[in-house]
Amino acid sequence: MSQSQSQNATTAMRASPHTTPEERTALGKAARRASPRSGHAEYRPASDRPDPLGILEAQSAARVPELVPIRYGRMMESPFRFYRGAAAIMASDLAGTPRSGLTAQLCGDAHLLNFRLLASPERQLMFDINDFDETLPGPWEWDVKRLTTSLVIAGRANGFDDDERAHIVGATVRAYREAMIRFAGMRSLDVWYAKIDADLLESLAAGRLHHRGQKNLARAMAKARTRDSLQAFDKLTETVDGRPRIAADPPLLIPAGDLLPDIERNALERQFRGLVERYGRTLASDRRALLEDYRLADVARKVVGVGSVGTRCWIFLLLGRDNQDPLFLQAKEADTSVLAAHVGASRYRNQGERVVSGQRLMQATSDIFLGWERVDGIDGKQRDFYVRQLRDWKGIAEPENMRPIGMKAFGELCGVTLARAHARSGDRIAIAAYLGKGDAFDRALADFAEAYADQNERDHQALVDAVRAGRLPAEQLPLAA
Repeated sequence: MSQSQSQNATTAMRASPHTTPEERTALGKAARRASPRSGHAEYRPASDRPDPLGILEAQSAARVPELVPIRYGRMMESPFRFYRGAAAIMASDLAGTPRSGLTAQLCGDAHLLNFRLLASPERQLMFDINDFDETLPGPWEWDVKRLTTSLVIAGRANGFDDDERAHIVGATVRAYREAMIRFAGMRSLDVWYAKIDADLLESLAAGRLHHRGQKNLARAMAKARTRDSLQAFDKLTETVDGRPRIAADPPLLIPAGDLLPDIERNALERQFRGLVERYGRTLASDRRALLEDYRLADVARKVVGVGSVGTRCWIFLLLGRDNQDPLFLQAKEADTSVLAAHVGASRYRNQGERVVSGQRLMQATSDIFLGWERVDGIDGKQRDFYVRQLRDWKGIAEPENMRPIGMKAFGELCGVTLARAHARSGDRIAIAAYLGKGDAFDRALADFAEAYADQNERDHQALVDAVRAGRLPAEQLPLAA
């Protein structure tokens, strides 16, 4: 199916509101006939495929210039690090692949490290998707393809053989498919309330992991509970003239006061105070009242992640009842999603609102301080931001330490989580009918993931060669813990 045909199918195969389950099932089966599940195995680079490095350079043009070499340095470290920063490249490639014609809210960057432990507002430890910078409605299978390819890349890095990787991908897609079938049979409210909390996570681990894996999970869960504003306060601040300040760690963490002359710094500080005040209006009234208990004490620019390096990211130190009552917020620049060129522009004019709305739709529960704002910069440019807590019980997977059985269990957990997220926004009954009870889609994605992992390795090598040839600058610095 051509790209234009796929786009037409996407438009044509949307159920109208309040259709019956039988009609939605028929829609899914019709989509299967129009775009066979086996067709998703296909990946061949287009003859006019855009230069992947050109895509990266186009993104870098809008970023903080002195931080761009850090992004390239991190991406060249390994194929997996490259993949984390290459969501725009993969979006361009996915646009030319067959589409089911059924849509859901997409994460847009659903690689395995964007599934992690998080805290709920009720202080329960949850497992969910974390990063929504690229979220937009689009073909649900694109998220599944990005997830499964990340598992193949991580498996190759660990030395897993072809059969082991195929087993991991097959189990992940089967978990997604079977979960979607379960969600298709559930009441809408039950789908909305579905979640994976600590108790369920431990129960699932008991049936899938050996003793070593269960111990590692328990250790990760205990560590996640320590990663909060108090831990960030101890790690990121120092006392200056009796007052807590964010400690400089250039170029990864630079207090705002160190970035600009006094006159511009004062303007920037006023801008940040206004940002916090105005962003609070996007919160629910009770959470806005909580935010008003805090005062802004310091601001710093922070380098985050891999793909996000170079975007403007600020951390705010706020203090409550006294100097030992910290709250760290992170304001991260939100640009147009990498999916927009291929699935259409967002309905939201503010890209921060796009991120927040997608996150609230896909997550089982979201950060109580999640909101957005638009800022007029001192350079005269308007930029959109979304705001959330810097740390709130976050725990991240360590794929390099996983054995095949552990990566398989983790992949299954991600598959179920992604299905739940898609079931909240997409037509879960039609998607379940499209997938069916057989393993045709599972096998197709195992082939796709291997083929795209090959492409990712070629693109990674192209970056390494470009840096060595002097085309692109690179500075290799460690990721923050």
